[in-house]
Amino acid sequence: MTVLAHEFEDEELPAWSLPAEASDSIRIRAGWPERVTPEWAWGGSTGAGVRVCVLDSGVELGHPLVGTVQRSVAARKQEDGTVVVEDDAEGDLCGHGTACAGIIRALAPDCELISVRVLGAGYTGSAAAMLSGLEWAIDEGFDVVNMSLSTTKKQYVDRLHELADVAYFKRTMLVASAHNMPVESFPWRFASVISVGSHELDDPRVFYANPTPPVEFFARGLNLDIAWLGGETITATGNSFATPHIAGMCALILAKHPELTPFQLKSVLHLTAANVR
Repeated sequence: MTVLAHEFEDEELPAWSLPAEASDSIRIRAGWPERVTPEWAWGGSTGAGVRVCVLDSGVELGHPLVGTVQRSVAARKQEDGTVVVEDDAEGDLCGHGTACAGIIRALAPDCELISVRVLGAGYTGSAAAMLSGLEWAIDEGFDVVNMSLSTTKKQYVDRLHELADVAYFKRTMLVASAHNMPVESFPWRFASVISVGSHELDDPRVFYANPTPPVEFFARGLNLDIAWLGGETITATGNSFATPHIAGMCALILAKHPELTPFQLKSVLHLTAANVR
């Protein structure tokens, strides 16, 4: 049977539809320049006012390359198998989170840093702790969450994907490290996150857009001097350390343009990538 349009004229609008009279109420008034440049995107920004969460192994408090950490919590598994997120005084148990925090601080010195410990000594951890820590971070409404970690356990993928989408629509930008090995892991393969691999150049603000995802951006990640335990530094390589470079750049951009959605933030990163501009 042929259905004519007039048969629906008196029907209610479908869910998520926009009535004609409401179009002006959602007008986006923040204008972009004719050409998006690094100067427009982050020129003069220090990351002030942006809250960045480091979901990792904790952060060593008082490390000279990290500075102030506004809050530290840890996801801990209880005897009954549940995971709770509570205030933490142990700090970093293996150095990895401190390294990521130091990179973010160097790029965005005035951002707020919050540590969520989901990894233990020896980089051990559970997907359940990662999920609980991530859920807590999303509920707290952080602007950027640095995830220099991933899971290969597919039984957790659906829940992780759901959380990544919740974060995206709540304007929490997840910045996730690609695995250092050619294996399938998550959440960096999700389109709702910013996925990061490494390049060899020395400039911490130089990053490249990848025309063939799932890795979307390449940032500095090889032979870096990074913060480590005991107030020290080490030289290390890995996508883990490229990721906080992009998280730091996100903090700079959002401090200057807090109205940007994750979709728009990705667009700004793309337009200011060294191989695009």
